[in-house]
Amino acid sequence: MTDLPLPLPHALERSVVIRAQPTTVFRYFTDSGRFAAWWGAGSTIDPRPGGQVLIRYPNGVTVRGEVLEIVPTTRICFTYGYDANPLVPPGGSRVTITLHAHVEGTRLELRHEFSNPEARDQHRQGWGYQLAVFANVVSAEAHANAQELVDRFFAAWSERDADRRLEELEAVTTPEVVFRDSFGATASRAELSAHIAAAQQHLGGSRLERQGGIRQCQGTALADWTLRGADGSASGAGSNVFDLGPDGRITRIVGLWGGR
Repeated sequence: MTDLPLPLPHALERSVVIRAQPTTVFRYFTDSGRFAAWWGAGSTIDPRPGGQVLIRYPNGVTVRGEVLEIVPTTRICFTYGYDANPLVPPGGSRVTITLHAHVEGTRLELRHEFSNPEARDQHRQGWGYQLAVFANVVSAEAHANAQELVDRFFAAWSERDADRRLEELEAVTTPEVVFRDSFGATASRAELSAHIAAAQQHLGGSRLERQGGIRQCQGTALADWTLRGADGSASGAGSNVFDLGPDGRITRIVGLWGGR
């Protein structure tokens, strides 16, 4: 095992909130396929003390290290150093990643320790980028069914039976789901269902249809829609922004009319 003094004298710290459960996030430190998804093809990790870490960046730069500590769903610590950078040789720095449960999913805290301040400063922006990639990759897996959620949410606006409408909303939204648009401001699933019922009285047999695929980044999805009347003609259009919770359901919707 690689021994490093505790602590190294220079460190940077970063954190990011990821809209996924800690168990989902931690898989990206224990499965080489997932590990490579946020580092680069060919990256691998042996998730045990003494296990080897290999990072292959897309530009061809390689990093090697060794797992020093691993606590399931909570913490991993490994050495980190470059094959071709004498400033941080293999085993020359240490990365500690700790996961905490958070109301939006998981708060990841990173600490990267170095023997000199120059190496530390060279990695500040790199970790900002890498953790953004990580959060997006993890949330994309956690919310792989986001398009289905969006479609079921839009379908609920056409459901006139109150019990069935509430069942649909229960399947895709949290109890305290927040909805905002030009005509509505609700703060619970029950309020949203009542708002939909009122909207149906004014819109007749109109229905919402998703237009094109959704766009998703770090647990937020954007979907364009068209409002169609009973005769199929378009009577309105806009976009909805959906915030997705760690349990996979929608926590907040903002509807924007027009713009297309």
